Amino acid sequence: MSLKYNVSKESLWNLKSDAAVVFLKEDEKLPKEVIDSVSNVEQLLKDRDFKAKAKSLIYLSVTNIKNFKYIILVGLGKNTNKALSVENYRRSLGSLLNSLSSYSIKSISLQLPSADDFKVSSKYLAEQTSTILGLADYVFDMYITDKDRLKNHDFIINISAEKDFSDIESGIKRGEIVADSVNSARHWVDLPPSILTPFDLSINAKEISEDGKLKCTIFDEDDIKKMGMGGLAGVSAGSEQNCKLVIMEYESGKKGAPKIAIVGKGITFDSGGLSIKPAQSMETMKEDMSGAAAVISTMKAIAKLKPEIDVVALAPMSENLPSGKATKPGDILKFYNGKTAEVKNTDAEGRLILADALSYAVKNYKLDAIIDLATLTGACQHALGPFFSGLFGEHEDLIKKVEKSANSSGDYVWRLPLTDDYKVAIVSDIADLCNIGKSNYKAGATTAACFLQNFVGDVPWAHLDIAGTAFDVPDRSYFKKSSATGAGVRLLIDLISNW
Repeated sequence: MSLKYNVSKESLWNLKSDAAVVFLKEDEKLPKEVIDSVSNVEQLLKDRDFKAKAKSLIYLSVTNIKNFKYIILVGLGKNTNKALSVENYRRSLGSLLNSLSSYSIKSISLQLPSADDFKVSSKYLAEQTSTILGLADYVFDMYITDKDRLKNHDFIINISAEKDFSDIESGIKRGEIVADSVNSARHWVDLPPSILTPFDLSINAKEISEDGKLKCTIFDEDDIKKMGMGGLAGVSAGSEQNCKLVIMEYESGKKGAPKIAIVGKGITFDSGGLSIKPAQSMETMKEDMSGAAAVISTMKAIAKLKPEIDVVALAPMSENLPSGKATKPGDILKFYNGKTAEVKNTDAEGRLILADALSYAVKNYKLDAIIDLATLTGACQHALGPFFSGLFGEHEDLIKKVEKSANSSGDYVWRLPLTDDYKVAIVSDIADLCNIGKSNYKAGATTAACFLQNFVGDVPWAHLDIAGTAFDVPDRSYFKKSSATGAGVRLLIDLISNW
């Protein structure tokens, strides 16, 4: 599957492809070229009740022009708050790309809608265009052998850029990089858990580092135990697969550049350990390494985009399985920073491996900020559903930066409370901490964040709980059913690029 872009200074109607794509706002008049190219087009649109509402589209057979077989009208909706919705535009693009195979279309030509209508720059709109088309083009079909179920995912996309050519060309290229990185994360998450083990994911990180000339360090299980990372080693104890800690480093070369760390949970399969999950809850637990996939694939983009900020990515990786050697409820683990935690539920394992990775980052790097991503709690999933990741933190400047990048990238977040009221919920009677909150405090997503806060010291920190947004998100045309989304990658790339 691939998309090939050609950005041209020619007008849309001078280009040649299977179909021309025309974006329309509600109540906007049809371009003369559409009226001239399609017989009785206005009556046809009336009969089909096409009013250019957001996310709507219609195929029109061309009768009076040789450049195209079809004209595809794509609705943008009405101006709201004096600007069109970029998110509606994203969903329209997803619907457009998904529809092409049904018409045996292999090439399209389009002119971007007016960036002024969205109150954004042409470069930004171009980046969003190629990003979303790339996301919509993704499919995980490597295990499908029925050829009738396989669709073409190779398309040529010609873009008319009579104005702002350089900005549009640059934006398209940047969006391709973003989409490629998001799709890498999606592919790893979608792979069967017996195929993508901690070892396999660490090799992917190493290969990306070699390609991007990044420094990569991989700590094996023996190293992890020697360093006193009892959380990561403890979670891994029940598995025959050795745990890993992968560290990838990008140096901008700019003197005095800020340095941030991004940390991602990498449980490549989560059975719950001895606190075993019900069978239905285990079906998609290959997705529990989505945080690690996000930070690794973000570094893939960073190596190409070369922002003027230093970035270190840490990905603790393990399976969480039951066995005679597995960590038991009642065990006490000691972490890299010396703190201890009572394990009351082995299915609250993500915070245990993140604790060691966060501690390592804080001790070994002089950081301006640290952001972690994890499919951490079902509580966050129930609180926010599939469209917003939970955002936690107390450093307002960092929180505002994350929120701004979330809104800009379409990787949306919603801030949840992190106050002293909840912090006593994770204090143990027999250790420093307990890995689950006291039941009368509820708020499982917040108490999990409170646990992590014990391992970041004074470094400005933000925690993203992507449990609801990482997999099988409905009603988004650029994502696929029963498949990964690459949650957090677009946000991180935007955040780092605009730091």
